[in-house]
Amino acid sequence: MAAHHHSPLDRFITGVDKALRVVAGVASASRPTPALHAADGELSEAEQRHSAGLMRVNHVGEVCAQALYNAQARFARTDAIRQQFEHSSREEEDHLAWTAQRLAELNSHTSVLNPLFYAGAYALGTAAAVLGDARSLGFVVETERQVEAHLESHLDKLPPQDAKSRAIVDQMRIDEIAHGAAAQQLGAAQTPAPVQAVMAVMGKVMTSTAYYI
Repeated sequence: MAAHHHSPLDRFITGVDKALRVVAGVASASRPTPALHAADGELSEAEQRHSAGLMRVNHVGEVCAQALYNAQARFARTDAIRQQFEHSSREEEDHLAWTAQRLAELNSHTSVLNPLFYAGAYALGTAAAVLGDARSLGFVVETERQVEAHLESHLDKLPPQDAKSRAIVDQMRIDEIAHGAAAQQLGAAQTPAPVQAVMAVMGKVMTSTAYYI
């Protein structure tokens, strides 16, 4: 059977559909949530609010990841690299669904700024992709490196008894490491230090805002 090649218009329509679903909070996980078998620890009101703030930050991170991968897949120069972006995007959609579900369990909400975050990340992903596949992959490696560090800090910050949130964050961390490694193997170029610094600052702005809003 011949492989079906999507036209640029097909890809555009798919991209718009994905964007609307992500921003609307409609995500479906292909894997069960890691929180499924974790104990439901007793949380004080303050701890519950803190866990929710951290999980909202993680959810926003996944909204941004969807935007980045969707843009990078759309503008990738080769099928192999497009497929890698699409594979990573599917796994990140699990994270989106898991964090949204956990926020609901914590009686909280996703960030009202999600459309803004999505648009910003899509623009960044497009800019990275336009520079060519090697730069685009390098951008993934650096993004995943920063996300991994940020998830590790959340494992320190989450209440010890919030085993459900911790199980989700830990699996996300494992997946992010794999995505970074896959991008590296496909021939990622080193992201210049000034770009790394700008990404870190943008990440800080995003995390400090999303914790509250």
